[in-house]
Amino acid sequence: MTSSLLEEPTTGSVQQSTVAHRLRTTMAAARLSFTWLGVRKTLTIEQKNQAADSFGAEGKFLSAGKKLLDTSHPAFKAVTAIKGRCQSYWKAVALPYPEPGIRLIRQQQLNEFDNQIVQFQQELADAVEHLDRHYGELRSAARRRLGNLFDPSDYPISLIGLFGIEHDYPSVEPPNYLQQLNPELYEQECQRVQARFDEAVQLAEQAFLEELSKLVDHLGERLSGTVDGKPKIFRDTALTNLTEFFERFQALNIHSNEQLDELVERARRVTQGIEPQQLRENGSLRQKISRQLSRVQSSLDGLLVDRPRRNILRQAGRGPAPGSSSRSES
Repeated sequence: MTSSLLEEPTTGSVQQSTVAHRLRTTMAAARLSFTWLGVRKTLTIEQKNQAADSFGAEGKFLSAGKKLLDTSHPAFKAVTAIKGRCQSYWKAVALPYPEPGIRLIRQQQLNEFDNQIVQFQQELADAVEHLDRHYGELRSAARRRLGNLFDPSDYPISLIGLFGIEHDYPSVEPPNYLQQLNPELYEQECQRVQARFDEAVQLAEQAFLEELSKLVDHLGERLSGTVDGKPKIFRDTALTNLTEFFERFQALNIHSNEQLDELVERARRVTQGIEPQQLRENGSLRQKISRQLSRVQSSLDGLLVDRPRRNILRQAGRGPAPGSSSRSES
């Protein structure tokens, strides 16, 4: 299911088309998805009715489920951590694209990306094997904790194969054969793809703008004011996350918005060469950086407010796969 873009009179429409064309010729579409074991299950009607009776309620008005495995177990947390690291890497090296699970990667980085995902896949396979060795222990613990709600049929024989990371490189361009079979339809598809890359430009700008605003606001808030007469405590990541953003922006910047480029450079100059410990020890430096970040934040707020609202082309995501595991697109 798709929705059309709102008509917008924009002074930079020519520039946007140029940037969108550059995206189409220098980036590749990559798709990432996960197969993951579901660890929660809705109670049966009989079980919900039984639970409702204890509260004097009606079962049909009660929503209840059970947790099949203890996800706080170190072996399970190790598996989950790999998924989180993979998703973070995926978002750090690729730009958003208006289709679920697809992002745009620079073509010269495809080999590096592919190797990294393969490494995540191997790490996941090893972690799942380790988890499977503890599976009997986890299942026994679930039997004790769930009591009469425990159902052996909820549990697969093994966890091997129920977790996975998949990636591929789908074509987002109109198929060439369509040009011969139906030129009119081919032209429509060309326009649809162009609209999606126009939207990708907007999504990239919006993602960068919102992330920068969040990071600047957080650091500025930590540096301003006091708590009980003492400077607010802040972690190193309040500053280092901003530094990492500058590096990622430099690597992925599509140069579609001069105002955004200028604000990123202003924020970079404000924090350049500053170490977290300096901000903890030097009160005047804290105040100076706080004032400068406040001015950057004001400009960011203005840019966020001025940005036009747009509809985003979307496709319906895939539903959960049959069985105890589900597939989701990152």
